[in-house]
Amino acid sequence: MGLISSSKKEDSFITQLKLQAEKTEACLVFLLENMDEITDQVINENRLLINELIDIKMLLMDDLHNTFITPIDREDIYQISTSLFGMAKYSLTTIEEMQLLNVKPDRFIREMVEKVKQEAHEIFQAISRLMKNPRLSYDHIIQVIKLEAKIERIYRDAVKELFDDKNRLESDLQAIFHLREVYRHISNMSDKAEAAADALGIAVIKLS
Repeated sequence: MGLISSSKKEDSFITQLKLQAEKTEACLVFLLENMDEITDQVINENRLLINELIDIKMLLMDDLHNTFITPIDREDIYQISTSLFGMAKYSLTTIEEMQLLNVKPDRFIREMVEKVKQEAHEIFQAISRLMKNPRLSYDHIIQVIKLEAKIERIYRDAVKELFDDKNRLESDLQAIFHLREVYRHISNMSDKAEAAADALGIAVIKLS
C-alpha cells in the first residue's frame, strides 16, 4: 500500500496525474472545437497532443518502476493513468473515424463529447483534492459517475432515434451504421472516465 508523505518524489505522482488529466481535457476541448471541419492537419495536431500524453504516461510509469513509496497505491496510480490515456486516445480515434466515415457531428455527438469533457475536468478536480481533502475529491468522483450515466442515456436515445427512422433505414443504411459507430466510440471514451473515477474512489477509501 502507498504511504502518505511530503517527499517531492511522492508529490510528483499527483502532479503527473493532474497534468495528464489536464491534457486529457485539452484533447476533448480540441475535439469539440474541430469536429465540424476535420482535416489531415487537425488530425495531426491531435496526434501531437496524444504524443505529449504518451511522454507524460511513460515518465509516470518509469517513476512507478523506480519508486516503492507512493502517495496512493501503485496499482491505483497505474489504473488512473491508463484510464486517462484511454480517454485521450479515444478522442483521437473518434476524430479519425469521423473523417474516415464522413460523419458530421449531430446534437447527440456534441452533447456526449461535451459531457466527456466535463468528466475529464471532474477527474482533474478529484486528483487535485485527493491528498488534502479526500472527501471533497469523492464529490468530484460522484459527478463523473453521474455524467457517465447521462452519456449512456444519450447514447441509447441516439441509437433509438437512428433506427426508428424507417425512411432513412431504407435510403441510407450505411450512414446510420457510421453514426452509430461514432456514438459507440464516444460512449467507450466515457467508460474510460468511469474507470478512472473508480480507481480514484478506491484511493479515497484507502485514504479516509
